Amino acid sequence: MNLKEHIRVVPDFPQPGIRFKDITTLLNNGPVYKEVIDRLANHYRGQGIDLVAGPEARGFVIGAPLAYALGVGFVPIRKSGKLPGETIEAGYDLEYGKDKLAMHKDSIRPGQKVLIADDLLATGGTISTTINLIRQLGGDIVGAAFLIELTYLNGKDKLEGIDVLSLVQY
Repeated sequence: MNLKEHIRVVPDFPQPGIRFKDITTLLNNGPVYKEVIDRLANHYRGQGIDLVAGPEARGFVIGAPLAYALGVGFVPIRKSGKLPGETIEAGYDLEYGKDKLAMHKDSIRPGQKVLIADDLLATGGTISTTINLIRQLGGDIVGAAFLIELTYLNGKDKLEGIDVLSLVQY
């Protein structure tokens, strides 16, 4: 199955020059969405993963069903101020701005094996921040799984030493 056929590219969103990869056209097609999660799960099954962590918000739609498919827990990584418990936070640069991520201090125990899942690897800012947060809590990162990778932005370079899987490259 060619997953690119199910991803809509929207020019000049959210600002001129950006070619936004809209996965809603993939997500609303049940068999295609299932194929994505199955491919990711099959790649990571049997690797002793304890948790899947996904950054807000599209990381939730990849990470949560992936965690379910693997039979493990899911850790939501949210924007600053969105989690009710005690958190750790870190700032990062987006491809078109800045933001801050947070996670609960008690969401990962030292030594737990964590797989990061998100819809898109672009500049690597979001994921490298996610990696730093997980490592602050003592998590051992098994890999980083993506539906899409924008190879021309070289985000993978920021993830040195991390096993990266992306199903679609642009």
